[in-house]
Amino acid sequence: MSGGIVNIYSTLLRTDLAVMLQYRVAVIIWLLGLVLQPVIFLVVWLTVAESRGGLVGDFDKSALAAYYIVLMLVNHLTFDWHMFEMGWRVRSGAFSPILLQPLHPIHRDISNNIAYKVITLLVVAPATAFLIWYFEPSFGGAPWTAVAFVPAVILAFLVRFMVEWTVALLAFWVTDTSGLNQLYQVPLTLLSGMVAPLALMPEWIRIIGDVLPYRWMIAFPVELLLGRLSVAEAISGFTAQIIWLLIALTILKMTWQRASKRYSAVGA
Repeated sequence: MSGGIVNIYSTLLRTDLAVMLQYRVAVIIWLLGLVLQPVIFLVVWLTVAESRGGLVGDFDKSALAAYYIVLMLVNHLTFDWHMFEMGWRVRSGAFSPILLQPLHPIHRDISNNIAYKVITLLVVAPATAFLIWYFEPSFGGAPWTAVAFVPAVILAFLVRFMVEWTVALLAFWVTDTSGLNQLYQVPLTLLSGMVAPLALMPEWIRIIGDVLPYRWMIAFPVELLLGRLSVAEAISGFTAQIIWLLIALTILKMTWQRASKRYSAVGA
């Protein structure tokens, strides 16, 4: 079974990489937004730090630079866009031929997502190098945090993908999901550490962030790599990621069963 999955993903990735290479300009345009947003937030917080004698909370300017550079990388590695196009797929009937095939559609979207990130790495890597050179960040994490960062990012990607793919399935019931998508994006932006490091947020926001999945999608790997978490806090973070992944998978499975039946019931 595992060998079959490997072969399936190998085939899907080759196809998706070829497709991505045909749309190089569009891919780079999509990427600019992911790169520019954290840079804009970084510049804002550097300005705030400058006005406060070089410190915001326990972040100095080099720590802020490190935070937003790593945030940019983690956001890129975990980002998924399928909930923004799911409505079109449902309305246009694009799911009809997919449902006739034995492979669950989520595998195609995972492959498509990975292919996008492989291609855009050619832009992200030099952009990251330039930002490190220009802003002179201070990363400061211990060696074990760099090792732990890898599974943390993988789990963050899986949690975010499963949660957002489940949100995307609401398109089977709602004709226009743009409003729902924006409603999802607001807490994601606030509670995932995008606007500001969660350590700088009021305590009540940090408590909410610990309970909901958003922190574990983005902020946790960032905090881990930068050495801002103890070993105990890192273990708690991994536990939260696994719990949310199991919750997301369970909800996704139940939602997909109802969504696919509804799609078939209306004659798609």
